[in-house]
Amino acid sequence: MENRNTRIGRYVETVTGGETVRAYVPEPLPPVPPVRIQELLSRLSAADQAVGRLDGVSVLLPDKNLFLYMYVRKEAVLSSQIEGTQSTLDDLLRFEAFAAQGAPLDDIREVSNYVNAMMYGLDRLAALPLSLRLIREMHDRLLQSGRGQGKNPGEFRRSQNWIGGTRPGNAMFVPPPPQEVMPALDDLEKFIHAEKSDLPPLVKAGLIHVQFETIHPFLDGNGRLGRLLITLYLCSQRVLQQPLLYLSLYFKTRRADYYRLLQEVREAGAWEAWLDFFLEGVASTANEAFNAATRIHALMREDRERIANRSDRASSVLRVHEALQTSPFLTAAKAGQRTGLTKPTINAAFEELQKLGIVEEITKKRRGRVYAYRDYLAILNEGAAPLDAAGTRKAATVLTGGTPPKPARRKPGPQMRR
Repeated sequence: MENRNTRIGRYVETVTGGETVRAYVPEPLPPVPPVRIQELLSRLSAADQAVGRLDGVSVLLPDKNLFLYMYVRKEAVLSSQIEGTQSTLDDLLRFEAFAAQGAPLDDIREVSNYVNAMMYGLDRLAALPLSLRLIREMHDRLLQSGRGQGKNPGEFRRSQNWIGGTRPGNAMFVPPPPQEVMPALDDLEKFIHAEKSDLPPLVKAGLIHVQFETIHPFLDGNGRLGRLLITLYLCSQRVLQQPLLYLSLYFKTRRADYYRLLQEVREAGAWEAWLDFFLEGVASTANEAFNAATRIHALMREDRERIANRSDRASSVLRVHEALQTSPFLTAAKAGQRTGLTKPTINAAFEELQKLGIVEEITKKRRGRVYAYRDYLAILNEGAAPLDAAGTRKAATVLTGGTPPKPARRKPGPQMRR
């Protein structure tokens, strides 16, 4: 019978905060005995097919950068929500568009920092391999301002941290002590770069994620970087040509299973159970992203046709509609900057878009009006409501702050979250 204990790390005693605790040091990857790939073939095949279909979405979309722009922001919101922020995608888009208030400033800043760190890492992959150096550089941007700026941005920790509980002594999990962090990270970097491996890239990505979370090498931001590592690794291996696969929504909606399975790897070496869960998430997430991309494409095409066929000033209205695709919250002033059109022309275009049911004015004011691309936001916001303390989604409200939404002009969908 297989001795699974060879997959389990070791515990070391360390003194921190005046108390002695047992900290966990994982074994280097790959697991020994090896992962039983045969048990995962069905999940792996489904995940491979879904990722391949998602990676081909650029053929479908006339502007893949538009989808990437919004999808990265949605991932930043979801990943930050797992860490406890209450900001929504609407909050972030408003903040980026016109620095509007509406959520705690630190929450918005954290999400905005995450977008910055993500895009930096993805851009740097063209010149720098996925490495400890790149991870530190991304961490520096992740914690550059807001609540985490005092927690050594860009530096691996030199003190003990813990997960769950109020101190290491009553924590759910205590990661490696500081002197064990760099040896564990060096082993992880070697595994990432190992050219000879019988492990499929998707399986390897799942192993890397758990190992990083277990080492927990920073004082803050480990969860967000650990989730981003999945996408970075798959891009570095050319499994993804575009960075469109993000698992935060899956982990968010099944976070009890997520945390349980991470702990079972540490306590029992249950890699197959974790990988079964992980690959199911890859397939589910890739399929959802593909479906969202096709729906966005259909929405944009339908609205362009609606404008072209029913507007008397189609040329200027189409230009404003194009600006709304990257700024689904838009003011007349911002629209003018983006399109070069005059203020009267912009105002007339927004009136046309309202009549056609494409945008909704959400301030109900005479000045400083803000227009929302309602159906586009509805697709983007699916699953992006914050979780409350019990792990359930908070009730949704619409962009105006709680008034009932207008009837949808297409099939009913989720309300926009605020």
